Amino acid sequence: MAARAPVETAAMRRAIELAARGLGHTSPNPVVGCVVLDPGGRTVGEGWHQRAGGPHAEVHALRAAGERARGGTAVVTLEPCNHTGRTGPCARALIDAGIARVVYAVSDPTPAATGGAVTLAEAGVDVEGGLLADEAAAGNEAWLTAVLRRRPFVLWKYAATLDGRIAAADGTSRWISSPESRADVHRLRAAADAVIVGSGTARADDPQLGARISGLSDDEISQPLRVVVDSGATAVKAGARVLDGTAPTLIAVAEDADAAHLEGLAPLLRLPRAADGRGLSIPALLQALYERDVRSVLLEGGPTLAGAFLAAQAVDKVVGYLAPVLLGAGPAAVGDAGITTIAQALRLEVTGTERLGPDLRITATPLRHSRHEEN
Repeated sequence: MAARAPVETAAMRRAIELAARGLGHTSPNPVVGCVVLDPGGRTVGEGWHQRAGGPHAEVHALRAAGERARGGTAVVTLEPCNHTGRTGPCARALIDAGIARVVYAVSDPTPAATGGAVTLAEAGVDVEGGLLADEAAAGNEAWLTAVLRRRPFVLWKYAATLDGRIAAADGTSRWISSPESRADVHRLRAAADAVIVGSGTARADDPQLGARISGLSDDEISQPLRVVVDSGATAVKAGARVLDGTAPTLIAVAEDADAAHLEGLAPLLRLPRAADGRGLSIPALLQALYERDVRSVLLEGGPTLAGAFLAAQAVDKVVGYLAPVLLGAGPAAVGDAGITTIAQALRLEVTGTERLGPDLRITATPLRHSRHEEN
């Protein structure tokens, strides 16, 4: 098999590229890519999971390959599933197609779907796992985190000046970041199941929170669920842009809030208040969203909500857009996160830097999450 290794590695890299095409369209399922090689190592079929409820990546690739798959190899980013949900088990589809070898990157951690590798091996298929596992897991980080933590993956995004301000002293903030950075945020929105803001942002900016991507029609973009955390039910009013109907909206309010004026404007989510009485319980919010099949969240809230998420240890990744601008005064990017001394500081591992126009985009991961919890 040594001679095949370079071919299989190249096929896995291609499968990871294919999987990424499903971002924003497959939740609550993972993104998956598959490449089928014939017995001579030539690519004869490709596929990716395109939408939840639709055929899985292996099925698309096997259909493209046809009889050329017989005796060949399936290279797939996630262990083929072993259960019947809205679609049939991929392990059985591979066996029926006559696949002789399956190479996968990441084991499936879901109890219902796991076991595909065992089923394949019992049917006489040569099975190998772990090829480019880290790269494949990175492409599926939101789904894997949601499965393992039983809550949505949370990406906190913010834009700030070089001295850490998100607005001037008078509250003005448009525009701190560049058009290139703002376009990148829309791509993050389109890849997320939900985008969350707090009452302060709702009042100050009246955000619309939809995703708009140049070159793509509205039909080609998956709009996220728009969530406004409005504890006292005082920030969202009739006519707010977040109620414009272009995407679903959910308003999270406290269990004891008077929200009669919001009835009929948008669905309400009543949640317990946080233990300190300020805002809502972040774990309860995430649990409620998880139960609604939300597996990834883009947190766009202001400093108060960001601090609450950080205090709850509910931020899995940070994307900061730093503009070469100085203000000297104004609100900081993050508020009270329960950190009172340098020893409690939340340390981050920088995993990426990129120039976007004049801005610097920094991607970082809290160190407590920097090792995948499967290990």
